[in-house]
Amino acid sequence: MSKKVICISLGAFFLALSFPAEAQPPAKVPRIGVLELGSPSASAHGHKAFQQGLCELGYVEGKNVILEYRYADGKLDLLPELAADLVRLKVDAIVTRSTAPIRAAKNASKTIPIVFATAGAPVEDGLVSSLARPGGNVTGLTLLSTELDGKRLELLKEAFPKVTRVALLWTVGSARGDLRFRELEAVAKTLGLRLQSLGVTGSDDFERVFEAAKNAGAQALISVPSPFLATHRVLIFDFAAKNRLPAMYSTSDFVEAGGLMSYGPDLLDNWRRAATFVDKILKGTKPADLPV
Repeated sequence: MSKKVICISLGAFFLALSFPAEAQPPAKVPRIGVLELGSPSASAHGHKAFQQGLCELGYVEGKNVILEYRYADGKLDLLPELAADLVRLKVDAIVTRSTAPIRAAKNASKTIPIVFATAGAPVEDGLVSSLARPGGNVTGLTLLSTELDGKRLELLKEAFPKVTRVALLWTVGSARGDLRFRELEAVAKTLGLRLQSLGVTGSDDFERVFEAAKNAGAQALISVPSPFLATHRVLIFDFAAKNRLPAMYSTSDFVEAGGLMSYGPDLLDNWRRAATFVDKILKGTKPADLPV
């Protein structure tokens, strides 16, 4: 029997013990909102890991916890209304990731606890006051992704030493976006590389930035962590393949979906660990008291 089946069986067993036939009426079942910038397919692995994390803590979806999923399918303008919808449902917590949906959830409610499974620069983006003392109603796990950008560029150059021009694909919206490019540009110079910024705000931007990359003679592609880019990764793969560009991605799910190479943290582990934050919050701990 797999670990997942054992976990679910134990959860159902303890749930049955907690509600004997003659006991008092069952307590209110907590409702957790899951807000995603990406699509259901692009988010599936992370959500399964989150569910497994909850299961290991004794929460069985549909029995003693309800999960409400909302997907923007890569459309940034949908996030505020999706977040507001979760607030109207009076969820007990909102789980999300990346700057745009975290900010949408934070703008929608100053009281509902918000847990992010992955965030690149939560302090710099104004999502929390500090890592040790997040303050407010937001906390979670950070990727510290900007610290890994330079390493990705180094590995790309090491694998393809003849490359001299690299296009950086990123999602506009982070407060650190421009700074991130400048920091990575400095690393690129030490490696003898010229870096080109390809910032996208929506799906309509891909054709424009890809054309700009071709016109500039890009010889390789590197992308930063982004659920939006993950949602549109097929477009990115097609561009890289048609133009014979070696590409470095930030997470392994890109490689599993057909990308060339990646270097970054285990996102699934972050999603599993996010369940621990939710568990503590449901038991009464305030987000402000949970360090990022």
